[in-house]
Amino acid sequence: MLQAHSFLWQYLWLGQSVLALVLAIGLWRNKLRQKYALFFSYLLFLAFEQACLYFLDLSPKVSGITWWAAFCAGTIVEGILKFAVVAELLQDLLKPWPSIAQVLRNFVSGTGAALVLLAAVAGAFTAPDGAPWLIGGAHVLLQTIYFAQAGLIVSVFVLAAWFRIPWDRHTFGIAFGFAVAWCEHFGVWALIAGGLVRNKDWVDFANMATYHVSVLIWCYYLLVPEKIPAPDHRRLAPVDSLPAFSAALPQNYEETLNHWNRELERLIHQ
Repeated sequence: MLQAHSFLWQYLWLGQSVLALVLAIGLWRNKLRQKYALFFSYLLFLAFEQACLYFLDLSPKVSGITWWAAFCAGTIVEGILKFAVVAELLQDLLKPWPSIAQVLRNFVSGTGAALVLLAAVAGAFTAPDGAPWLIGGAHVLLQTIYFAQAGLIVSVFVLAAWFRIPWDRHTFGIAFGFAVAWCEHFGVWALIAGGLVRNKDWVDFANMATYHVSVLIWCYYLLVPEKIPAPDHRRLAPVDSLPAFSAALPQNYEETLNHWNRELERLIHQ
């Protein structure tokens, strides 16, 4: 079953396009398309890209070099879109501090695009472990992109935890799904680019199955309504103690962010 062109292999590959398209339709119907416009665009491009690669792979008229060239081109565009999505998530996470959000959004978008292009250049001039030029370059390209993306998405979670910034349910779901996929993909492609793993059928199955898990995470957080538990009056704290307790938690962190936001606004207006 874990072989190329088996039924499971074809289902997992073609299923990526179907699941991405279904999720995009769900975002459209739930009116989340405007809030997460870049994520919506990423889903549409992913559905188109994977469907094209799937049919190119099945076509006997398409050579391996042509397929890998299409794969590298799609990876570059997809990588830029992913960094743009992270910037979009950061802007939503830091919504109470618009100046900080704008600076980080611009930084992530610009740095991400630069990293993708540098990774493409590095991949073009590197063919590790005696692999053909285009295939070896694609391995290095994917390793570099997923290294940057995995580190970036983990940094977003560290930022939110350090400053105790509350997550929006939808934003958390998108970030969590990407974290699962990118960390797994980085580990696999690092092994491939390093020559430790080559021509193993389980690699494709692991990557595609992980993507399916990520889509299920997105569907749960974006399409399933949140259940608000009924309040248990027996476990509520006394009213008089609530202000003091809540004020003692994130006040210093919030003041720090407010101070940074004011300073950035002052610099921007200057």
